[in-house]
Amino acid sequence: MFVFHPLSEATRARLATGGLDPDAVAELIRRAIAEDLLGGVDVTSVATIPADQRSTATFGARQQGVVAGLPVAAAVVEAVCGDAASDFVHLVEDGARVEPATDVASVEAPTRLLLTAERTALNLLCHLSGVATLTRRWADALEGTGATVRDTRKTTPGLRALEKYAVRCGGGANHRMGLSDMALVKDNHVAAAGGVAAAYARVRELASSIPVEIEVDTLDGLRIAIEAGADEVLIDNFTLDQMRDAVAYRDAHGPAVRLEASGGLTLETARAVGETGVDLIAVGELTHSARVLDVGLDLRAVVD
Repeated sequence: MFVFHPLSEATRARLATGGLDPDAVAELIRRAIAEDLLGGVDVTSVATIPADQRSTATFGARQQGVVAGLPVAAAVVEAVCGDAASDFVHLVEDGARVEPATDVASVEAPTRLLLTAERTALNLLCHLSGVATLTRRWADALEGTGATVRDTRKTTPGLRALEKYAVRCGGGANHRMGLSDMALVKDNHVAAAGGVAAAYARVRELASSIPVEIEVDTLDGLRIAIEAGADEVLIDNFTLDQMRDAVAYRDAHGPAVRLEASGGLTLETARAVGETGVDLIAVGELTHSARVLDVGLDLRAVVD
C-alpha cells in the first residue's frame, strides 16, 4: 500500500504564508496521487528503475509567463517521497516572471518516487502558473489606471483556494472566497426578495458586518443600489460612456462605494475600461479559461 508522508515545516510555512491551508493542500495531493495510482503502483517506474536509485531533477519553464504553485509542487514531492527527498530548492519565487528555459526549482529524490510525483506536481504547477500568467496580462493592461482585476467564483471545484492564490501571484485581487464571506445580490435575488432595497435589508438582517455588493444593469439601478447602502456595485454590461456616467454619479452621491465592471470585457478593452474610473474589473476567465503554462520536469543526473 502506498504511504503518504507529512509535509515539512518549511513547506507548511510557505503554503501558510501564501494564504493556503497546508492540511487542505495535503489532502488534495493525497486524493490526486490516489487517483493516479488507482490502488496499485507506478508500474512503469517500478519496472524500469532500481529501487535504490536517486536522481537530481529540475522543474523548468518552457514558455514565457508567471510562476505560481512552487510550494504546492514541493508539497507533492514531499507527500510522495518523504524524508527520502532532499530539500526542494525554489530557484525563483511565486509571482516571478520567467522566460523559456528557466529552471524554477530543483530537487534530489528517489527516482521511482520522483516520477510517481511528477504528473500531479506538474498538473498543479502548470495550471496555477497559467492562471497567474493570464492575470498578469490583465494587471499589466490596467497598470496606472487605478483599476484592479478581480476574479470570480468561476473556479474549478476543489481548487478554488489554489486558483485564487495564483490570481494573487499574478497581481490580481480576490472576490469572495465563498457564499458566506460576502453577499452579492444579483437579479434573481432582487426578483425573489421583491426589490433591491428589500434584498439588501434582508442580507443585513442575517449578516450585519459582511460587505454587500449589488449587481445592476442600468444607471437607475446604480442609484437604487447606492441609496440602499451597497458597499460595492457591480455594473454589468455597461458601455464605456455608461461606465463614466456611473463613476460620476458614484463620486457625487456615494464616494465610498466601489464600482466593479463586468460583462464581455477583454484584454483589448481592459485599459479603456480602467480609464473610466471604475475600481475593479471582474474577469471570470482568470480561473475558468486560463491556458496552462508549459513547465516540465527533467532528470539531470543519477546520484551515486
